[in-house]
Amino acid sequence: MEYKKTGIEGVYIIQPKVFNDQRGYFFESFRQADFDANIGEHIEFIQDNESKSSYGVLRGLHYQKGEFSQAKLVRVIKGRVLDVAVDIRKGSPTFGKYVMVELSEDNKTQFFIPRGFAHGFLVLSDEAVFTYKVDNVYAPQSEASIRFDDPDINIKWPIDANEILTSEKDMKAKWLKDAEVFG
Repeated sequence: MEYKKTGIEGVYIIQPKVFNDQRGYFFESFRQADFDANIGEHIEFIQDNESKSSYGVLRGLHYQKGEFSQAKLVRVIKGRVLDVAVDIRKGSPTFGKYVMVELSEDNKTQFFIPRGFAHGFLVLSDEAVFTYKVDNVYAPQSEASIRFDDPDINIKWPIDANEILTSEKDMKAKWLKDAEVFG
Protein backbone atom coordinates (compact mmCIF):
# COMPACT_ATOMS: atom_id res chain seq x y z
CA MET A 1 0.00 0.00 0.00
CA GLU A 2 1.05 3.54 -0.64
CA TYR A 3 0.48 6.04 2.19
CA LYS A 4 0.29 9.64 0.98
CA LYS A 5 0.57 12.53 3.42
CA THR A 6 -1.87 15.37 2.85
CA GLY A 7 -1.65 19.09 3.54
CA ILE A 8 -2.91 18.46 7.08
CA GLU A 9 -0.73 16.66 9.61
CA GLY A 10 -1.98 13.17 10.47
CA VAL A 11 -4.44 12.78 7.57
CA TYR A 12 -3.46 10.15 4.97
CA ILE A 13 -4.74 8.97 1.62
CA ILE A 14 -4.02 5.26 1.25
CA GLN A 15 -3.83 3.51 -2.08
CA PRO A 16 -3.78 -0.29 -1.95
CA LYS A 17 -2.03 -2.41 -4.54
CA VAL A 18 -4.81 -4.04 -6.55
CA PHE A 19 -4.28 -7.29 -8.47
CA ASN A 20 -6.66 -7.59 -11.43
CA ASP A 21 -7.14 -10.50 -13.80
CA GLN A 22 -9.91 -12.15 -15.82
CA ARG A 23 -11.55 -13.40 -12.61
CA GLY A 24 -11.84 -9.96 -10.99
CA TYR A 25 -9.55 -8.37 -8.44
CA PHE A 26 -7.86 -8.89 -5.08
CA PHE A 27 -6.32 -6.42 -2.67
CA GLU A 28 -5.28 -6.28 0.95
CA SER A 29 -7.38 -3.55 2.55
CA PHE A 30 -5.70 -3.48 5.97
CA ARG A 31 -2.64 -4.81 7.75
CA GLN A 32 -2.10 -3.54 11.29
CA ALA A 33 1.73 -3.57 11.30
CA ASP A 34 1.94 -1.82 7.92
CA PHE A 35 -0.64 0.77 8.97
CA ASP A 36 1.13 1.53 12.27
CA ALA A 37 4.53 1.85 10.59
CA ASN A 38 3.24 4.31 8.00
CA ILE A 39 1.01 6.38 10.29
CA GLY A 40 3.72 6.48 12.95
CA GLU A 41 1.57 5.30 15.85
CA HIS A 42 -0.56 2.33 16.88
CA ILE A 43 -4.25 2.84 16.21
CA GLU A 44 -6.33 -0.08 17.43
CA PHE A 45 -9.55 -0.25 15.47
CA ILE A 46 -12.33 -1.88 17.48
CA GLN A 47 -15.40 -1.64 15.27
CA ASP A 48 -16.37 -1.66 11.59
CA ASN A 49 -19.41 0.30 10.36
CA GLU A 50 -21.21 0.41 7.02
CA SER A 51 -23.81 2.73 5.49
CA LYS A 52 -25.73 2.81 2.22
CA SER A 53 -26.85 6.10 0.70
CA SER A 54 -28.21 7.44 -2.58
CA TYR A 55 -27.09 10.29 -4.84
CA GLY A 56 -26.86 13.68 -3.15
CA VAL A 57 -26.90 12.36 0.41
CA LEU A 58 -24.46 14.23 2.60
CA ARG A 59 -23.57 12.68 5.94
CA GLY A 60 -21.62 14.96 8.24
CA LEU A 61 -19.67 16.79 9.36
CA HIS A 62 -19.62 14.47 12.39
CA TYR A 63 -17.26 13.89 15.30
CA GLN A 64 -17.25 12.71 18.90
CA LYS A 65 -15.94 14.87 21.71
CA GLY A 66 -13.54 14.18 24.56
CA GLU A 67 -12.67 10.66 25.63
CA PHE A 68 -15.00 9.24 22.96
CA SER A 69 -13.29 10.92 19.99
CA GLN A 70 -12.62 8.55 17.11
CA ALA A 71 -10.00 7.97 14.45
CA LYS A 72 -11.48 6.53 11.25
CA LEU A 73 -10.22 4.54 8.30
CA VAL A 74 -12.82 4.88 5.54
CA ARG A 75 -13.44 3.49 2.05
CA VAL A 76 -16.19 2.87 -0.49
CA ILE A 77 -17.24 -0.64 -1.47
CA LYS A 78 -19.84 0.38 -4.06
CA GLY A 79 -20.31 3.70 -5.84
CA ARG A 80 -18.47 6.99 -5.44
CA VAL A 81 -18.29 9.65 -2.73
CA LEU A 82 -16.45 12.85 -1.99
CA ASP A 83 -14.99 12.47 1.50
CA VAL A 84 -13.93 15.37 3.72
CA ALA A 85 -11.94 15.70 6.95
CA VAL A 86 -11.97 19.09 8.71
CA ASP A 87 -9.30 19.95 11.28
CA ILE A 88 -11.02 21.03 14.51
CA ARG A 89 -7.95 20.87 16.75
CA LYS A 90 -7.83 24.18 18.59
CA GLY A 91 -4.41 25.77 18.14
CA SER A 92 -3.57 23.68 15.07
CA PRO A 93 -1.96 25.67 12.23
CA THR A 94 -4.56 24.07 9.91
CA PHE A 95 -7.61 24.62 12.18
CA GLY A 96 -10.74 24.93 10.04
CA LYS A 97 -8.96 23.64 6.92
CA TYR A 98 -10.02 20.47 5.17
CA VAL A 99 -8.78 17.63 3.01
CA MET A 100 -11.12 16.30 0.31
CA VAL A 101 -10.67 13.03 -1.58
CA GLU A 102 -12.80 11.00 -3.95
CA LEU A 103 -13.33 7.42 -2.79
CA SER A 104 -14.86 4.88 -5.13
CA GLU A 105 -15.28 1.20 -5.86
CA ASP A 106 -13.00 1.76 -8.86
CA ASN A 107 -10.07 3.59 -7.24
CA LYS A 108 -10.27 1.59 -3.96
CA THR A 109 -8.65 4.56 -2.20
CA GLN A 110 -8.86 4.73 1.58
CA PHE A 111 -8.75 7.78 3.82
CA PHE A 112 -7.35 7.89 7.36
CA ILE A 113 -8.83 10.58 9.61
CA PRO A 114 -7.25 10.91 13.07
CA ARG A 115 -8.97 12.09 16.22
CA GLY A 116 -9.60 15.84 16.27
CA PHE A 117 -11.35 16.02 12.91
CA ALA A 118 -14.94 16.41 11.79
CA HIS A 119 -15.80 14.02 8.97
CA GLY A 120 -18.41 13.87 6.24
CA PHE A 121 -19.08 12.57 2.76
CA LEU A 122 -21.28 13.38 -0.22
CA VAL A 123 -22.58 10.60 -2.49
CA LEU A 124 -21.82 11.25 -6.19
CA SER A 125 -23.11 7.97 -7.68
CA ASP A 126 -26.68 6.64 -7.81
CA GLU A 127 -25.90 4.66 -4.67
CA ALA A 128 -22.88 4.18 -2.42
CA VAL A 129 -21.89 1.65 0.21
CA PHE A 130 -19.45 3.26 2.62
CA THR A 131 -17.47 1.39 5.27
CA TYR A 132 -15.20 2.55 8.05
CA LYS A 133 -13.15 1.31 10.95
CA VAL A 134 -13.17 3.28 14.22
CA ASP A 135 -10.89 3.14 17.24
CA ASN A 136 -13.53 4.00 19.85
CA VAL A 137 -17.14 3.11 20.58
CA TYR A 138 -20.04 5.28 19.52
CA ALA A 139 -21.20 7.42 22.45
CA PRO A 140 -24.40 9.36 21.66
CA GLN A 141 -23.81 11.77 24.54
CA SER A 142 -20.49 12.80 22.95
CA GLU A 143 -21.57 13.16 19.33
CA ALA A 144 -21.41 16.54 17.64
CA SER A 145 -21.72 18.01 14.16
CA ILE A 146 -20.64 21.06 12.24
CA ARG A 147 -22.68 22.41 9.35
CA PHE A 148 -21.59 21.07 5.96
CA ASP A 149 -22.13 24.54 4.48
CA ASP A 150 -20.22 26.50 7.14
CA PRO A 151 -18.87 29.63 5.39
CA ASP A 152 -15.75 29.67 7.59
CA ILE A 153 -14.77 26.22 6.29
CA ASN A 154 -16.07 26.91 2.76
CA ILE A 155 -16.09 23.35 1.42
CA LYS A 156 -16.46 23.30 -2.35
CA TRP A 157 -19.14 20.62 -2.75
CA PRO A 158 -19.50 19.71 -6.45
CA ILE A 159 -23.30 19.64 -6.60
CA ASP A 160 -25.85 22.38 -6.08
CA ALA A 161 -27.00 22.89 -2.48
CA ASN A 162 -30.65 22.19 -3.39
CA GLU A 163 -29.62 18.70 -4.60
CA ILE A 164 -28.03 17.83 -1.23
CA LEU A 165 -30.06 15.62 1.08
CA THR A 166 -29.00 15.59 4.71
CA SER A 167 -30.62 14.78 8.02
CA GLU A 168 -32.59 17.24 10.12
CA LYS A 169 -29.98 16.72 12.85
CA ASP A 170 -27.18 17.73 10.47
CA MET A 171 -29.12 20.82 9.37
CA LYS A 172 -29.24 21.87 13.05
CA ALA A 173 -25.49 21.35 13.51
CA LYS A 174 -23.38 24.17 14.89
CA TRP A 175 -21.15 26.51 12.94
CA LEU A 176 -17.44 25.91 13.49
CA LYS A 177 -17.12 29.18 15.45
CA ASP A 178 -19.76 27.90 17.93
CA ALA A 179 -18.72 24.24 18.09
CA GLU A 180 -16.93 22.50 20.93
CA VAL A 181 -13.57 21.66 19.39
CA PHE A 182 -10.48 19.69 20.44
CA GLY A 183 -7.71 21.15 22.49
